Amino acid sequence: MTAMAPNRTSPDLSFLLDHTSHVLRTRMAAGLGEIGLTARMHCVLVHALEEERTQIQLAELGDMDKTTMVVTVDALQKAGLAERRPSSTDRRARIIAVTEEGARVAQRSQEIVDRVHAETLASLPDDERTVLLRALQHLVEGHLAEPVEAARPARRARQ
Repeated sequence: MTAMAPNRTSPDLSFLLDHTSHVLRTRMAAGLGEIGLTARMHCVLVHALEEERTQIQLAELGDMDKTTMVVTVDALQKAGLAERRPSSTDRRARIIAVTEEGARVAQRSQEIVDRVHAETLASLPDDERTVLLRALQHLVEGHLAEPVEAARPARRARQ
């Protein structure tokens, strides 16, 4: 005997957001992979170019744990795209500095990210595109701005 599944009273928002996010990440990974970057590498390069930032600050911006951040910066350093340097404002801190080649690659990776986003949004009619972006921004700034504590923390999908 099989159990009867409960009737849904509304669309499965979790599935819709998870699935679209997953597919968008795969498209992003494929695009960035063409130039030898991961999404994390792109994130570090772009944010490190904006202003002088420590590895810890960049990890927070990219939602990475310390180990993942170290591996990411090591890969960027090995590729000649970034390097660890002493901070100009705090001699105890080290910042991630982007090399000239890293800046060129970051420009290219940003073009890829922008293209993937544009292609995704272009699949929607103009009026729906505007509504979707506005609604997502409201959620990010409001009701879904911060995760809540739970007895069993939700695992984030591997990226």
